[in-house]
Amino acid sequence: MPSRILVCAVMLATAATGCGRTAPSTNEAASAPSFDAWSDTFTKDWLRDTPQAATRTQYFSGDEQNTLDGQLSLVGEWGTIFGAGTATKRAALARGGLDELQRIPAESMTPQQRTSAALLRWALDETVASAEFATHSYVFDQFNGLHLDLVNHLTQTHPIRQRQDIENYLARLAAVAPLIDQGLGEARASVAAGIVAPRFILERTIDQIDGFLRAAPRTNVYVSTLAERIGTLGGAIVPADRDTFVAAAEKTTAEGVIPAYRRVRDFLAEQLPKATDDAGVWRLPRGDAFYAQALRAFTTTSLTADEIHAIGLREVARLEGEMDTILRQLGYTSGTVNARYAQLEAALQPKGTGDPRPGILADNEKWVRDAEQRAALLFDLRPKAPVVVRREPAFSEKTAAAHYTNPAPDGSRPGVFWLPLPGPPYSILRRRSLTYHEAVPGHHFQQALQQEMTDLPRFRSRGVIGAGSAFIEGWALYAERLADENGWYEGDPHGRLGYLNSMLFRARRLVVDTGIHAKRWTRQQAIDYGINAQEVERYVVWPGQACAYMIGQLRIAELRDKAQAGLGERFQIKEFHNLVLRTGDVPLDVLGREVDAWVASQ
Repeated sequence: MPSRILVCAVMLATAATGCGRTAPSTNEAASAPSFDAWSDTFTKDWLRDTPQAATRTQYFSGDEQNTLDGQLSLVGEWGTIFGAGTATKRAALARGGLDELQRIPAESMTPQQRTSAALLRWALDETVASAEFATHSYVFDQFNGLHLDLVNHLTQTHPIRQRQDIENYLARLAAVAPLIDQGLGEARASVAAGIVAPRFILERTIDQIDGFLRAAPRTNVYVSTLAERIGTLGGAIVPADRDTFVAAAEKTTAEGVIPAYRRVRDFLAEQLPKATDDAGVWRLPRGDAFYAQALRAFTTTSLTADEIHAIGLREVARLEGEMDTILRQLGYTSGTVNARYAQLEAALQPKGTGDPRPGILADNEKWVRDAEQRAALLFDLRPKAPVVVRREPAFSEKTAAAHYTNPAPDGSRPGVFWLPLPGPPYSILRRRSLTYHEAVPGHHFQQALQQEMTDLPRFRSRGVIGAGSAFIEGWALYAERLADENGWYEGDPHGRLGYLNSMLFRARRLVVDTGIHAKRWTRQQAIDYGINAQEVERYVVWPGQACAYMIGQLRIAELRDKAQAGLGERFQIKEFHNLVLRTGDVPLDVLGREVDAWVASQ
C-alpha cells in the first residue's frame, strides 16, 4: 500500500496529542482502551475487509479464517486498492481508527507500543491522504493490474493443503468474474475523471491479456496450477475427486473468467483512440500533487522530486566511476559504461543448444545457501523458515520483476525468491546480487524474521499494516551493499560488477522516475538514460515506488554510520542489525528515532 509520512507519526513518542488533534480529556483518557486491546480489535476489522491479505497472513483461525479464505475484494493481498470506491471505504475506516487512537494517551504506552502507534498513525493518515488520488491509479495495467493480482493470489498465495482449501479456491475462482466487473466499473470512473493510461501501457496490457486468452480453459493458469497443486497432496485427494475439482475450475474459467478478461481487453482497446504517448502523471488532473504524495508515500520522507533527482545524479556519477575501473581491468576500455557492460553481458550468455534456465536457477539456489553460511558473521537473528528459488510462472514472466513472497505462517509454504527467466538474453552479471536482495540477507531475512517475532504486535509481525517500500526495499538494497562491504564477491569481479550495476540501476531509477513524472521525460528519454523498456513502463504505472529502494538504503547506511560514530569501539554490527530487524517495517524517521534511542541507551 502506498504510504505517507506525517510529522505526527514521528512525534508520537514524546507527545500525547496527534497532529492537529485535541488532547483527550481526563475522563476520555480514563475510559480509553489499552493500546494492545484496541490495536488488536482495529487490525481484525481492517483485515476482515481484505480477505486476500487475511489469507496471506493467516491472521484468523477456525471458521472465520476459512470464510475469508473463500472471498475476494478490490484490495489486493499487499494492500493495493483498486478504484476510488474502495479507497473511500478504506479511508473512512482509517479515520475511525485515527479517532480511536487519539483517545489513548501516549504516556500510558510502553516504548514498543509508542513505536507501533506511530506506525499506525502514519499508515492510517496515509490511507486517508491517498484516497484523494484513488482514481489516478490504473485498475488494469501490465504490472500491478487487478487481473494480475488475482492470478498471483490464487495460484501462488492461496493455500492448497487440504480439501477445504480446494473448495475455497473454487469459491474464489467463481468470484473472479464479478470482481473483474467491479474493477471495470472503477476503471470507467477513472476514465470519466480524465485518467487514461499512456497508449504504450494499454498496448502492453492488451498483449498480456491476449496471451491469457490464447490458452484453452484446461490449460489456463487458474486451472493448470490447481491441478498441479492438488497433485502434490498425494493420497489425501483421490484421483476421482481431483478430476471433479479440476473440471469445476475448468467450467468456471470457461464460462466466467475468460469472458471477464475479454471484457477487460475490450475496455482497454476502447481507450486507445483517446490515449497519448505522454508517460508521466504530470499530464493527469492534479498530476503534480499526486506525484508529490506518491513520493511521500513510498520514500516515507519529505524529499521533493528535485531533491531525489539530484541524489540520483550524484549516485549515478559515483557508481559509474567504480564500474569504469573494473570494466577496464576486464579489458573493456572503449565506450560508455552502459555499452561496455552490455558487451560483457553478451559475452557471458549461455552457450550451446540446451535450456540454460535450470542451471541459472541452480546457481541462485547455490548462492542462497552460501549466503546463509556467510551471514553468521553479521547476524544473530535469522529466520527459522527456509527460502527456495523458483521460476516465475509463464503467464507473468515477460512483465514480472524478480520478487519474494513470505513463507506461510503455518509453515506450509517456504519463503520464495521468484526469478523471471523469459530470455534469451539472460541477465547474467546481476544474478548473485539479486539473490542477496531477494533472499539472504535481504527480503527473506527481514520479512520472514519479522513474521516470526513474538515480541512484536501481531499486526506488525504479520505485515498487516506497515510503511512498505522504503524500509522493506531499502533493507534489501542494504543487504546487497552489506555483501560487498564484507568481501562476498572476492575473486568474482563479474559478480561485483553486477552488484555495482544493481546499485547503479537503483540510482538511475531516482533520476528516471522523477524525470518521467516531474520533468516531463518521454519513455524514450528514460530508456536512453539506461533503463530497459519493461522497467520504464513499470515506473510509468507505479509512480514513486522505484525511488524507495535507494532512498531507504542510503538512510539505513546513514543511521549505521551515525550509530558507529556515536558508539565508537562499542559499536557491534550484529547489534545494529538486531535493532533494525526487530524494529521491522516502519517509516524511516521512526527507524531513525529507534536508532537514536538505542545509541543513547548504550
